[in-house]
Amino acid sequence: MTANPSTEAIQTYYGQTLKSSADLKTSACCTLTAMPKYLLALLADVHPEVSARFYGCGSPLPPVLEGCTVLDLGCGSGRDAYVLSRLVGESGQVIGVDMTAEQLVVANAHIDWHSQRYGYAQSNVEFRQGAIEDLASLGIADASIDVVVSNCVLNLSLDKPKVLAEIFRVLKPGGELYFADVYADRRIPAALRHDPILLGECLAGASYWHDFRRMMQDLGCPDVRIVSESPISLDDDEVAAKIGMVNFRSVTVRAFKLPLEDRCEDFGQIAVYQGGIKQHAHAFALDDHHLFETGKPLRVCGNTADMLALGRYAPYFTLIGDKTTHFGLFDCSPPNRSSLPDNPVMACC
Repeated sequence: MTANPSTEAIQTYYGQTLKSSADLKTSACCTLTAMPKYLLALLADVHPEVSARFYGCGSPLPPVLEGCTVLDLGCGSGRDAYVLSRLVGESGQVIGVDMTAEQLVVANAHIDWHSQRYGYAQSNVEFRQGAIEDLASLGIADASIDVVVSNCVLNLSLDKPKVLAEIFRVLKPGGELYFADVYADRRIPAALRHDPILLGECLAGASYWHDFRRMMQDLGCPDVRIVSESPISLDDDEVAAKIGMVNFRSVTVRAFKLPLEDRCEDFGQIAVYQGGIKQHAHAFALDDHHLFETGKPLRVCGNTADMLALGRYAPYFTLIGDKTTHFGLFDCSPPNRSSLPDNPVMACC
């Protein structure tokens, strides 16, 4: 079977054209501003060659990962996978998947270096080459993964619904998808979708936010949360001339494999964060409009209550109330955004 020309262009761009993040033409794949200090400290323990070949767009590394099995889609040279190795601990496991052989050569070359540096008896990281659209062929079983992460990679997929369907297949019930990606304020013109430079710079494949939201809803995930977002600058004149009419943003997203409703419904529930999550002693942010201060009761919708009670964050929260009595819609709208306009159907999404 002949490979798709766009797939070949992406592999060439990341395997041969780019030698380091300094070769990128935009800020889409090199955003570090959102990374917390405690993660930056772990990043300093990653091999320099691995870090130099990093092309992510955010910091999709959630807390409470000790002992978890984490899947890193589009792991590239392994930077996030090696940081995750520290976060899951020696009892956890990290599986990195990427289609570009040259990137995985770098990732695999430093497995022993990292395990020795971390003081592990053996590495808890492994890398598999293949398509993120077909995780079954890589031996990743149904309901076997606690957390799926990805850093500026889903935009590169030519079949995003298939990738997302695979993610929800491999996630355990209550499992979390936590990833950063590039989104556009409109659909990318057809004439630009296969441009090799725009593809490699994570622009041509960027989803229009509401198309992404609809994909998730079709897969049974109607409530997607934005954790953070930042604008992307088109620093190269040639790139800006081609696609400068589109506004792009790097967005970190959180979603759960849970039977949630498509609107935020009010059942009179209250959530109290009891503290205890490492590096989150005083507060825990579920998303960009749910900041739980330690010990302070906060009214929550039914979906938020389920996200906190039915996953790995449950030990850190006290939930008051149940779904016996319904009080109608819950006012759970996210803040206004110029690039990602509010939509009443989004509710908490």
